[in-house]
Amino acid sequence: MKPRLLISESVNPLFNLAVEDAIFQTMDASQQVLFLWRNDQTVVIGRGQNPWKECNTQKMEEDGITLARRSSGGGAVYHDLGNTNFTFMAGKPGYNKESSTALILAALRSLGIEAQSSGRNDIVLLQEGQPRKISGSAYRETKDRGFHHGTLLIDVDFGKLSRYLNPDPKKLQAKGISSVRSRVANLVEFNPTLNHEMICRAIETQFIEKFGEIEEIEYISEERPPNIPGFAAIYEKQRSWDWNFGQALHFSHMLDERFPWGGVEIHLDIPRGGRIEQAKIFTDSLFVEPFEQLATALVGVRYHGDEVEATLMTIEEQNPQFSEEWQQFSDWFIEAIR
Repeated sequence: MKPRLLISESVNPLFNLAVEDAIFQTMDASQQVLFLWRNDQTVVIGRGQNPWKECNTQKMEEDGITLARRSSGGGAVYHDLGNTNFTFMAGKPGYNKESSTALILAALRSLGIEAQSSGRNDIVLLQEGQPRKISGSAYRETKDRGFHHGTLLIDVDFGKLSRYLNPDPKKLQAKGISSVRSRVANLVEFNPTLNHEMICRAIETQFIEKFGEIEEIEYISEERPPNIPGFAAIYEKQRSWDWNFGQALHFSHMLDERFPWGGVEIHLDIPRGGRIEQAKIFTDSLFVEPFEQLATALVGVRYHGDEVEATLMTIEEQNPQFSEEWQQFSDWFIEAIR
């Protein structure tokens, strides 16, 4: 079969990750596939990661940054329009991640970038004798097929990368696979003329040289989604809170604060699924009843600011005599878990 090349004109990470997953699930195992794409302002976490542990979810929500969970393992990465993302897919035994890494290195070499692979996942460039990471990868394999996907840092806003990939030092006891932070560099530091289109053309050229002519380039977008059976259901799952947040492993969160009217200490237990399983609240406030009601009402609520806020408002309506104090507490509590 002729190789297949798809290029996404969408920068919606939820759409692009759904396309990747849908292609992988339905592709002919005898075919080589290349998918090129990029995302606007997104933190993408690995399949086994806890978003609250990996990301500053509060700052992300404030700034309108998307969180997306991918189907492969590995660590958290920040994407913006300064990234180019690539996915190679093939059936076994043709699937070979070393081969696809070599293809990326050849594409970079054609643009005057002498990079090298490092370890299992990274591509680096030497700068003053020190390795600087310009690409990270992750992998996924099933019985009969595999894929290798990664990102090339062209002109990424590293200030935002630091802002969103450094979680607040919450009293959060969280399980999950932690990201490994590396020294990173943008390709424009080495060649200021590089951009997304140039990188894509270089990778396309190497792909065709290696695997042969393609039938045609398939340009896709949300307006022109891929003609893949079951794509709508896969996209719906990728957009869901249950997938992106609810897949987090079991964790607990302890937080405390002192107000003019008393101190509050909260212990939350959140199993896989992202809904609060147990809440314990301790306080020396004279108004103890609202906190007892809240501890009961939080059970079953998603660990998310909007749902917790709705629960807090219900408790406030039931205790109008404590309204001013409850508003102070509510503002703090909602901000603390975002």
